[in-house]
Amino acid sequence: MEYKCRITVLKKECYRDLQEEYLANPAAGPCHLFEVGQEFLIDSKSYETMNNGNFCMEAWDAINRYVYTALQGGSIMKGWTRDAKMMIACCNDGTRPVIFKIERIDMEENA
Repeated sequence: MEYKCRITVLKKECYRDLQEEYLANPAAGPCHLFEVGQEFLIDSKSYETMNNGNFCMEAWDAINRYVYTALQGGSIMKGWTRDAKMMIACCNDGTRPVIFKIERIDMEENA
């Protein structure tokens, strides 16, 4: 069996009160790198190139282990989500987190 992984941007949050209190640029606003509904389809080949500017590195650092697990055919969040092939995760930016849905896609060998 071959596996792929779909990453979908579900939400972009922005906590302006935290930005005003803590950031060097208090008007930073929401993340400008992602848009709600944006999708990324990852396979084992593209997984290796995600560090080449194809994805926010801070976000990738937060979710890449789940993508890797999906690409290996593993259960991402068995017992936690309704579907063991899916999970909800977010980047580490505490003032403007981006929420992702990560899904394992099971492919037929010759499809």
